[in-house]
Amino acid sequence: MAREVPLERFRNIGIIAHIDAGKTTTTERILFYTGKTFRIGSVDDGTTVTDWMAQERERGITIVSAAVTCEWKDYHINLIDTPGHIDFTAEVQRSLRVLDGGVVVFDATQGVEPQSETVWRQADRYHVPRICFANKMDRVGASYQDTIESIKERLAANPVAMQVPIGAEEKFQGVVDLLTEQALYWRGDQGDQIEYGDIPAELVEEVSIMRSNLVEQITELDDELLGMFIEGEIPSVDQLKRALRSGVIANKIAPVFCGTSLKNKGVQPILDAVVDYLPSPLDIPPVEATDPNGNPVTREADDEEPLSALVFKIVTDPYVGRLSYIRVYSGVMTVGQNVHNPVKDKKERVGRLIRMYADRREDIQEVRAGDIAGILGLKFSFTGDTLVTKENQVLLETIAFPDPVISVAIEPKTTADQDKMSVALTKLSEEDPTFRIHTDEQTGQTIIAGMGELHLDIVVDRLQREFKVGVNVGRPRVAYRETITRPVRDVSYRHVKQTGGHGMFAHVILDMEPGEQGSGIVFNDAVRGGEIPREYIPAIRTGILSAADSGVVGGFPVADVTVTLTGGSFHEVDSSAMAFQIASTFAFREAFQKGNPTLLEPIMKMDVLVPEEYTGDVLAQLNQRRAEISGMMLRGTTQSIHCTVPLSETFGYATELRSATQGRGVFTLEFDHYAPVTEETLKKFTN
Repeated sequence: MAREVPLERFRNIGIIAHIDAGKTTTTERILFYTGKTFRIGSVDDGTTVTDWMAQERERGITIVSAAVTCEWKDYHINLIDTPGHIDFTAEVQRSLRVLDGGVVVFDATQGVEPQSETVWRQADRYHVPRICFANKMDRVGASYQDTIESIKERLAANPVAMQVPIGAEEKFQGVVDLLTEQALYWRGDQGDQIEYGDIPAELVEEVSIMRSNLVEQITELDDELLGMFIEGEIPSVDQLKRALRSGVIANKIAPVFCGTSLKNKGVQPILDAVVDYLPSPLDIPPVEATDPNGNPVTREADDEEPLSALVFKIVTDPYVGRLSYIRVYSGVMTVGQNVHNPVKDKKERVGRLIRMYADRREDIQEVRAGDIAGILGLKFSFTGDTLVTKENQVLLETIAFPDPVISVAIEPKTTADQDKMSVALTKLSEEDPTFRIHTDEQTGQTIIAGMGELHLDIVVDRLQREFKVGVNVGRPRVAYRETITRPVRDVSYRHVKQTGGHGMFAHVILDMEPGEQGSGIVFNDAVRGGEIPREYIPAIRTGILSAADSGVVGGFPVADVTVTLTGGSFHEVDSSAMAFQIASTFAFREAFQKGNPTLLEPIMKMDVLVPEEYTGDVLAQLNQRRAEISGMMLRGTTQSIHCTVPLSETFGYATELRSATQGRGVFTLEFDHYAPVTEETLKKFTN
């Protein structure tokens, strides 16, 4: 089959932003203007297409990223609407991994907010080119210029204004396009009629200055245009667009547009910008992979290349079972084809291929290079796995996710719920790599862990609604870590066991010292002169890592410790890998005990937004919760307080903040780092 849409007319983009900046509202307008819906959905009314889960519609937030396919001016756009809440950061991360470009939405009354910084950093890590949209221009306190300044200052980016707003706040009517020097007004209730006009007289001077700035910023990206500009020649609109496109794709510049999605103004220019400035799969470098021998290889976005695809998301669908989202980087995948998963070394069969339209779907026969689709029938493949043909195996870079910071105990209400609960939890953990389940060895309880209170609330809610499982939930518990505070030298442990026949003998000598923050467990082998044969070293490493699963203070995992194997001895007959694994486990525990162990607790970055008159009360609350204030900023009548606070001090804070601010205060939490606990907290575990 021939390709219906040329690859250069493909755009794989994501809508990313801080919570409540207007991502889903913007996505709804995009679907309406591209002809995918015949009426505009509302977050407030719970009628949106991409927020289709019951929990999303009730809470007015996005929880899972939704993929939608639409067309604009003969371009094929795969659009992913991502969550803004930090608890669902995995959804943003895995979406950015497979996207070619992003639209970053900012609330023009707030500028750059905490989660905006997080998603911007994630996009930097995956080298995703971006355009920006200053939304909510009709709100009191909205400022296009301040938003651009905050992008420059807080994100260290190079934003460029593409428009000048006509009117401010409730008088916002339209924009002036700085490239074409035309005024755009949106008419009709749904903003689908655009009226072009002359620049309003009061803006002529401002437009002239801002256009000069725009031309100057663009010409700096292109030597040829810079030469023209220096000689006093103004490049044409097409030349400027070409240079701007190259600059955006190279991540050197970020065009900024403005509008108000809720009032249906400013969305069509965003779609034009997606087409004009964001890359097609052909504009980005070939994807990097490794062959079975570990050598680096690349795969071009070409139908003729061997197949390579990445599974980036798993969804448990109540009607069709497990649905896997894939991005095809090279080659063609067809219905009924047998593919190979080199990560699991398993054969998979492509049951059905689906073009996703949020929670609705349409069957297709094939997916070609550069496209995103859903696939049914995969049994062994999960998030981050590669799919290839057996003959041409490569491994694409997988996706790394943060560790959970909070856990709760959960138990079924009845015996009938027992089996249903374990099946449901398994399905939910397959969907979400930041959601973990384990059994507490001491109490036998099932423990679920996630990125925050909201994350686990949603999991429990889904268990009860989707899977019809009755559960009792314990109080939230912090995911502490254990570490040592002083170095320990020459801890020697001999494991000797004499039975009939072969005995067991292993002797190891370890040094242990505190590691750098975030380093985890580092193992160094410093054995010289054949004191321990090389074949036993992996067993020693395994023993150390298994011992590090549970510390001596409260049974929490050990972190930020460097262990060095300095010596030992072996027996020609009685030594074995198992003996060395046991010896290293005991040696680790002994060394850890001598290292003056302590606990580390997760420290969260918190941003609190409150009306100015409540600032004093809120600061007093934060001080009681051991918060360290790092900065405050007044925008209009709203005070933004930036601080760090131990996770254990945040439980129940939402209720306290609401009561202190008459329901008007809001806050966001994001994991920042681990830090030693106070003496008081440590005593609770050691007494």
